[in-house]
Amino acid sequence: MWYKDETEFKITNGYEIGGLWYPRVTKILEIKSKPALESFFKEVESYASAEAIKNKSAAEGSLVHATIQNLLTGVLQEIPEEIRPAVETFQEFNESRKIVFHKEFVERQVWSFRHRYAGTVDALATVDGKFGVLDIKTSSGFYPEYNLQTAAYVSALQEFPVKRTIGLPRDIETRWILRVDQNRTCSRCRAVLRVKGGRNKVKSNGSAVCQEDEHSWGELKGNVELREFPYLYKDIKGFVAAKNLWEWEHDYWLRKTGYVR
Repeated sequence: MWYKDETEFKITNGYEIGGLWYPRVTKILEIKSKPALESFFKEVESYASAEAIKNKSAAEGSLVHATIQNLLTGVLQEIPEEIRPAVETFQEFNESRKIVFHKEFVERQVWSFRHRYAGTVDALATVDGKFGVLDIKTSSGFYPEYNLQTAAYVSALQEFPVKRTIGLPRDIETRWILRVDQNRTCSRCRAVLRVKGGRNKVKSNGSAVCQEDEHSWGELKGNVELREFPYLYKDIKGFVAAKNLWEWEHDYWLRKTGYVR
């Protein structure tokens, strides 16, 4: 991608923190191949359609994020009807899991002095007595880049100057992905219908799938999974490798900004 100037490059790809510019974790990870995303672009009719679906999906995901974060930090709000099944299923799920969000660390910016990157953590949470990074996803599954993203956040938060600056009450021990989604199931063939970004996606449940006009879709139901990913070493190495490749790809602009000399 080409940029008008180094200012546009910096705004698009990173954050200014304490007078220094850092590339953003999620932009760095765009360097990694994403087969599911590539398949999505092949399936839609045009680049403009793909962008519209992607932007609408992002807005829907942000709504789920904000609603769950508000619920877990005591902010009263109406649950939007379009995401009610997902949110109510999460509320039922959390009655037993008792996830605690620490409101001072929700949507908290973090950075690494050691590896020179920054990002925004969805939340620091306590689950089963452990304190760690929790990232909320509204995808249909778990993808490898989630491991790299959360490992980057944990690694940054383990640096003593960062811990001291943001006032961590205790050491970060682990990280979780909380996946919150909603879909319908066909009562005849058990296929699953997921609507995201205004796009219908039907997934087989391992058996023959009804013809498109023969499905008998059930009511919209939420789907919630919480997974812990405690093993960090390989994921941190993977993220740093991705960052090195990203820096190679953007060497011209990084030199223009003074990030690389």
